[in-house]
Amino acid sequence: MLAFRLDKRHGATAVVTQGANPGLASVLVKQALMNMARDQHFEVERPACYEDWAKLAQRLQIKVIHIAERDTQVSKRRKARDEFVNTWSVDGFVSEGLQPAELGWGSHEKHWPADAARHGYGCDAAIYLKRPGIATRVRSWTPLEGPYHGFLVTHAESISIADHLTLRENNEVVYRPTVHYAYHPCDDAVLSLHEVAGKNWKQQNQQRIIGQDIASGTDELGVLLMGNAKGAYWFGSRLSIEQARELAPHNSATSLQVVAGILGGMAWALRNPDCGVVEPDDIDDQLVMEIAAPYLGDLVGVYGDWTPLKERSGLFDEPLDQDDPWQFLNFRVT
Repeated sequence: MLAFRLDKRHGATAVVTQGANPGLASVLVKQALMNMARDQHFEVERPACYEDWAKLAQRLQIKVIHIAERDTQVSKRRKARDEFVNTWSVDGFVSEGLQPAELGWGSHEKHWPADAARHGYGCDAAIYLKRPGIATRVRSWTPLEGPYHGFLVTHAESISIADHLTLRENNEVVYRPTVHYAYHPCDDAVLSLHEVAGKNWKQQNQQRIIGQDIASGTDELGVLLMGNAKGAYWFGSRLSIEQARELAPHNSATSLQVVAGILGGMAWALRNPDCGVVEPDDIDDQLVMEIAAPYLGDLVGVYGDWTPLKERSGLFDEPLDQDDPWQFLNFRVT
């Protein structure tokens, strides 16, 4: 789609990959950068182009960005054998999860993964690992959950955010953060993935998307920006099932976060009908946030002292870079 648009900058607007993530994730990153700049008393105007956003991220010393999500929603009925349970599309999750794990590859990285490769086309902001995303886990952190292991599932925002926060000099990349998803789905979905893996990646015969039968839980969806001296900064949506049902009946927390992003994209497209093919990073993040925010529950920003090296067990030897906690080597669960 991005290649298709190169000589077609006008025509009917098509906002691609616009939901919660991809979609709102790009908005949350921009707002998080502005929040951090404010907290550190930077005198900075809101960036108007990709290069200015990248310069701000570089100035804030952002080395890594996780789309850090922990879904704690739980059904009144537990997962059965030969059943995949999820809070959103089962087919969609399994499909993307079986694709190779992809991540935006930062300019600070010193340790090339043994199972990594480059695509050989496109913007070259990303690499991929020769293994499924749902077989690849990374360490991450959210304020409510604390540290956790998430799945590095391929997502468009991992590439687009990394690409849009790239600085080049003489055609050489001088700054780019590492960007990827770190997803811990609801507990029954984790059990479902474990079952899929045990069947050599064969999907179960039954599937159930939980909604009205959710008894409790929250989808804590945000972006975690790391590398700044003030600490890791998580900014995002905390939406409980109770809040979601009050805001829009028949939704789960997960579905409403997605729909909020879609609604924001639709509002922008209606006001800008002749922009051709665009990504979430191309559109007015402030307008999208204005439209989406009433449906996102609590929008919060929290600093923490977490790093992937914090409180690591000394019982077993493992490859680590003690000099730079923000190396992908330290995040990856081996």
